[in-house]
Amino acid sequence: MRINNNIMALNTNRQLGINNSNTAKSLEKLSSGYRINRAGDDAAGLSISEKMRAQIRGLNMASKNAQDGISLIQTAEGALTETHAILQRMRELAVQSASDTNQDVDRKAIQDEIDQLAVEITRIANNTEFNQQTLLNGGITDSKFHIGANEGQNISLAISAMDAATLGVARDALEANLAEG
Repeated sequence: MRINNNIMALNTNRQLGINNSNTAKSLEKLSSGYRINRAGDDAAGLSISEKMRAQIRGLNMASKNAQDGISLIQTAEGALTETHAILQRMRELAVQSASDTNQDVDRKAIQDEIDQLAVEITRIANNTEFNQQTLLNGGITDSKFHIGANEGQNISLAISAMDAATLGVARDALEANLAEG
């Protein structure tokens, strides 16, 4: 019995296997969209790629944190804009009250309005919230926003109390200032 080997057929079969394997790898890369799918493709490149992906995920979260911080500040700014308008109105009323053309009844009415405005300032300070956190009552003393992909990339924020007593426009605060001065 004689066994013949067809070397050309064996080489062709081996090349076909290699081509099928390369085609499968190419299809895997095409379908995933990644040049490197496993460590066998490029171990060093995979390591670098994974570090970059982690960095990108960190930056995406940092961007969300920064947006949350901006939203918090915009909420506080809106309340402070309203408080500023009230303070302007209180100043107008104080100047109006200083005129000698007003009677005591007029001054009492002006003072009543000023007192109501002071109550409104305190209400704004006590009720301005972002994510169930009161912003203008002095509770935010050292709030940190992580705004980078790496450790230590923070911004700190402190917001003082903005109620009528702290601003010195509440009746009790005004009377105390008059007694001192």
